[in-house]
Amino acid sequence: MDRILRGVIKYNKTVKKDLVEQFKRIRDNPNPIAVMFTCMDSRMLPTRFTQSAVGDMFVVRNAGNLVPDALNYGESSEVSVTTEPAALELAVKRGGIKHVIVCGHADCKAMNLLHDLHLCPKEFDACSPMDNWVRNNGYKSIQRLNERLHSGSKSIPFHSLVSPSQSFEALIDPFDKLHIHDKLSQINVLQQMINITSHEFLKEYLESGKLFIHGMWFDIYKGDDYLFSKDKKQFVNIEESTITELMSELERRCGKSIMDSFVKVEEN
Repeated sequence: MDRILRGVIKYNKTVKKDLVEQFKRIRDNPNPIAVMFTCMDSRMLPTRFTQSAVGDMFVVRNAGNLVPDALNYGESSEVSVTTEPAALELAVKRGGIKHVIVCGHADCKAMNLLHDLHLCPKEFDACSPMDNWVRNNGYKSIQRLNERLHSGSKSIPFHSLVSPSQSFEALIDPFDKLHIHDKLSQINVLQQMINITSHEFLKEYLESGKLFIHGMWFDIYKGDDYLFSKDKKQFVNIEESTITELMSELERRCGKSIMDSFVKVEEN
């Protein structure tokens, strides 16, 4: 706490004045452009590696950037009442957000735990909130990892039952350069994209082209940020040599909305 309080004092002396001015500018019209679901890992700094300004983005964080599948609740529940779908409704239905991003990362402790529990089921602690969280919401990611390990470099399908237009195929680490935990982390990002589409209240937005879901993955050791390309069926490093092609794909898929968002970030 001493370190945190001293940080507040430093904030008061350095960035507070500028930040308050930013708050004033967006007070009546914050106009965020995206909602990002990312991990609570202390090494993840999404507003920094996307260079987002105040008011640009909603950020929802949890262990493993998991978004519970609506189908997990079964017929006994009328609605999935958890933070993640509530945040989606707030951002999309009530806030007019057009872009949802799921961002995972390398060396994700939640994904490491999920994989370890898969290998050693006896280690599962029924009284552990964390064990239950990753197992209940990550089992489909584990299934997809097993598919990847059996299929090798072949693409694997990700099907959306509620919004078929959101289905896609993916080549996960086609050159086998990643540790198995990081393979799982990338697969998990893609599975959460599908989980998001399972929520019925988003179907109208997705099928009418008013909402777009994106997958990102951050390498915390190299500082590289990747975007999943549906055209290339894999994660592509976002850099000067790839940005034009990535933007072209996004513009074709998302239309003018992606360009408006890009211009807004550039202006900030």
